[in-house]
Amino acid sequence: MKRCDGFTLMEILLVVMIIGILAAMVLPNFSGRGEQARRAAAQAEIESHLALALDMYELDNGVYPTTEQGLQALIVQPQGQTEVSVWRGPYLKKSKIPRDPWGKEYVYLSPGNKNSEQYDLLSYGPDGKESDDDIGNGE
Repeated sequence: MKRCDGFTLMEILLVVMIIGILAAMVLPNFSGRGEQARRAAAQAEIESHLALALDMYELDNGVYPTTEQGLQALIVQPQGQTEVSVWRGPYLKKSKIPRDPWGKEYVYLSPGNKNSEQYDLLSYGPDGKESDDDIGNGE
C-alpha cells in the first residue's frame, strides 16, 4: 500500500476558509481602535495636563491667558501685560507645549465660545479643521 503524508487540496482549502471566516469576524472589532485611542489621548491631555497648567496659571495671575498669549504663556512669561503680575511658571513640566495625537497644535480661546467664563481648549481631530469631530473641554 502506498502511504500519503501531507494534506489534500480540499483540507488546505477548508483550513484557509475557516481562517478567512474567523478573520472576517475578528478584524472589524479592531478597526478604528487606533483612532479611538488618539481621541481618548487628546481628551485626557485637554482635561488633565493642560487644564491643570491653565488652572495653576489662573491661581497665580487671577486670569487665564488671553487668546493672543495662548498656551505659550504657560511656558514663557507674557511681556507687556499688566494683568500678569505673579507669573510662577513654567506651568508645564517639559517646558514645551504638547501637540495633539495627530501632530497639530491645540486651539486655545479665552474667553471661550462654549465656556465664556473660562477658556475653550480643543483639538481639531484627524482632519485638522473645525468640524463635528473636534475634541475639547466644551463637550
